[in-house]
Amino acid sequence: MRSDDVTAIRPATDVALAPLTTLGVGGVARWFHRASSGQEVAAAHAWAAAHGVDLFVMGRGSNLVVADDGFDGLVLQVALSGTSWTRAGNDTVVRAGAGESWDAIVLEATSRGLVGVECLSGIPGSVGGTPVQNVGAYGQDVGEVIESVDVYDRASGVERTLGNGDCGFAYRGSRFKERDSGRFIVCGVTFRLRRGAPTVTYPDVTADLERHGISAATVRDVREAVLRVRRRKGMVLDPADADTRGVGSFFVNPIVAADVVEALGRSTRERVPAFVLQDGRAKVPAAWLIEHAGFSKGFSLGRAGLSTKHPLALVNRGAATARDVLTLAARIKRQVVERTGIWLRPEPVLVGFGDDPDAAFLQRTHD
Repeated sequence: MRSDDVTAIRPATDVALAPLTTLGVGGVARWFHRASSGQEVAAAHAWAAAHGVDLFVMGRGSNLVVADDGFDGLVLQVALSGTSWTRAGNDTVVRAGAGESWDAIVLEATSRGLVGVECLSGIPGSVGGTPVQNVGAYGQDVGEVIESVDVYDRASGVERTLGNGDCGFAYRGSRFKERDSGRFIVCGVTFRLRRGAPTVTYPDVTADLERHGISAATVRDVREAVLRVRRRKGMVLDPADADTRGVGSFFVNPIVAADVVEALGRSTRERVPAFVLQDGRAKVPAAWLIEHAGFSKGFSLGRAGLSTKHPLALVNRGAATARDVLTLAARIKRQVVERTGIWLRPEPVLVGFGDDPDAAFLQRTHD
């Protein structure tokens, strides 16, 4: 299949996107194609360019809010599969196609006694989404173990391999999400893992291990502890649990200057549960800010609401629309700004909203 052969793919038309997302909202894609090879990825890019339409790339839909009007262009679902596990001295090099299940990789890694991703257990979605978001939780970021990322470069029309240093990893971000958003399509990721002591730094995980009488945790113990913690927060997908009908954490924990934390403590007359970073700044739990802005677990606004288990998760209570979700998210962000002066940043990607004022407000980082 030639990448410049626009007849090489025949996209489907008017495909409903809501069933392809964990939040379950949104309209249809005018055109849709599921790519199982790098050649199909290139051909989809060529097709969109030839037809003068926008191209949006998705994985398993766990981090998307799709507009009710859908997407008036080509939605490309990257479904490249295949994994390999190769010993390299004391390390193990893992190569996975972008369409592979992320948690399946974590399960296999911990089963082999490999450390580096155990705290990222239970996170839904595909391998291809992990470098884009620089997925992280409970003291680990995937950028710490990514060796390289195979991409299709839409600017040059060629496949490339980017080393870790070329990816621009930052807290919940990367060059794929920030300065080069839309340029690269992730086709595969290579990770370097090794044996050693698992990461046990976060109080929630430590407390869970203590409750289960585990003092010298193995990597498998940490995975199970993380899964238990995430389930209690409704952060592990479960069709029987409405609290998991969402995108996980809707807002990123903001990183602020130390004096902001001090001022927040004075205004609330409470100790702010901030995590101090090496550079002196502090990461403040978005969930704490949301609750202090007047939103409790289980809060509802129409057919959208907050999880009954965790205030950071916005969920579809059943038949919610994208408008319902966006209205709630914007109201939360606005109230947090008014009461604390801190601007929350959404974690999911907003698709098809154009110049919608609520979508624009959610993306803003300051006045």
